[in-house]
Amino acid sequence: MSKSDTKSLSVLVIGRPERAEELIKEIDPAATVEHVESLDAALRSLRAEPSVDIVISQASELLPLQGSHFTGQAAAIIDGVNHGVCIVGKTGELVWANPIMLSFPRGVRERVSHHCLETFASATAEGRLSSSQLRGRRFSFRTADNEHFEVTATPVIDLHNRVTQVAAVVWDATNARRLQSKIDAIDQCGRELVSLDVDQLSRLNASERLALLEQKILHCTRDLLHFDNFEVRVLDRKTGRLDLVLASGLPADADHVDLYASSTGNGICGNVAARGRSYICPDTATDSHYIPGLENAKSSLTVPLRLHDRVVGVANFESTKPAAFSEDDKQFAEIFARYVALALHILELLVTERQATAGLLRSNVMAEITGPLNDIVTDSESLVEDYIGHDDLRHRLRSISESAVKIRDTIKELTSGRAGVIGGRSVKGVKKDPILEGKRILIADDEDTIRETVRDALTACGCAVLAASDGVAAIDLIARNSFDLVVSDIKMPLKSGYEVFAAAKEANPHTPVILSTGFGYDPNHAIVRARREGLAAVLFKPFKIDQLLTEIRTALQSATEAPAVRPG
Repeated sequence: MSKSDTKSLSVLVIGRPERAEELIKEIDPAATVEHVESLDAALRSLRAEPSVDIVISQASELLPLQGSHFTGQAAAIIDGVNHGVCIVGKTGELVWANPIMLSFPRGVRERVSHHCLETFASATAEGRLSSSQLRGRRFSFRTADNEHFEVTATPVIDLHNRVTQVAAVVWDATNARRLQSKIDAIDQCGRELVSLDVDQLSRLNASERLALLEQKILHCTRDLLHFDNFEVRVLDRKTGRLDLVLASGLPADADHVDLYASSTGNGICGNVAARGRSYICPDTATDSHYIPGLENAKSSLTVPLRLHDRVVGVANFESTKPAAFSEDDKQFAEIFARYVALALHILELLVTERQATAGLLRSNVMAEITGPLNDIVTDSESLVEDYIGHDDLRHRLRSISESAVKIRDTIKELTSGRAGVIGGRSVKGVKKDPILEGKRILIADDEDTIRETVRDALTACGCAVLAASDGVAAIDLIARNSFDLVVSDIKMPLKSGYEVFAAAKEANPHTPVILSTGFGYDPNHAIVRARREGLAAVLFKPFKIDQLLTEIRTALQSATEAPAVRPG
């Protein structure tokens, strides 16, 4: 829907009707009003500005009270109105209607007549009324096709102050209602995505937290925004790759498509990630940027995931219908994408805690989320300005802003007092271990703190440890040395943890390998594939030293059951 569908009404007032101001307030308090003195002046105004929504006049000037026809001038004015206008008699018959009213389906006209009869009965029950006592009534109804209509019905009196007919103004409010529904959906989605149950999250590891977030995103996109097919990709800053994190409705091999943040050769997702601009593809068959995703996809909408001024990924929605996404869909998807980015970022912050104290951590987390929260508020408030005169829409948009601001207190509670994670160099209490002593272990992780802490802990247990800060260095060490066990992060520069796993297994199929992830997502299903091929264990950061040592002991004890194979 375009902005013109939701602007304030334009009202033309002829002469000085007694209840003009009151009627305008009932219909739209923010309406733009023009006053003219005569029918001729009204016609001139309509020719200059034909987009007038409503014309108000004394019934004696505009409507013949005793007849069922209009003068040529009056008919010309009413025909120029953008809403349906009609006169209904006391038995419910349609005495007169402008072309827009006649274009409405029969069922709509019948509902309007029904509401006019209700208005007639109510006014008649009050007896004779003066023009100053007339009160219009507002109705709304929905058709079987889920279209919404609004009706304002006002009694018409004769010279003896008796109600003889009812005049009605009718407009199709379907787009406005759908817009309200989308705003409500965005608000609810935002609340769900960043609502953090402290007790619940404290019991979940990183992978389980991501699964919980995935459930929320699925609910929001399907049930609230009605986007059935989508994918969320997160940008790897070191490689420029767009890792698939979440997907719904897309082909099973979608994760095998390598996409990078580049304006050319990497599909619409790569283009959006590189340029930071949303992209509506109305026809996939004619768009050179489009790379096939959903089978029989006819259109798509792709928006950047933004954290303040940074693009951290993309959200891509696809449809089997052509031109399925509008500019309004784009605006709301952009706000939704900010919530997704913030929710993903909060999870990442909670599982990559690098500070020695909870106080420093809490300060860092709050600094990281303040900017994105302010951006959500700014986006919502800018839309509020676009919908001046539509109080319901403005109220709904403002609720998005209010809910975003409330996140901060929850984050403070969640990030305080979280002990027992890798965050410093201390390995107190770690002693030599007969199972670990003398074992040759490779540690591969691009985070200095984690790599060094794990190395110190294993060295204290009596292990001989070598360390690598990227995948290529790890694979080189495997080629030149024999190891009893390998611990590797999944996401590393140059080569992935899965490639390190494959190299270790090629060198010695019986060498146990433990993979770790600092976020919980599994790019290209590395963990799933590695488990099928003999992965010993998975560690989700943050993990305790004791947890790491337990997994290593278990893996080494299992490996003793198979004969060791050393490179010749």
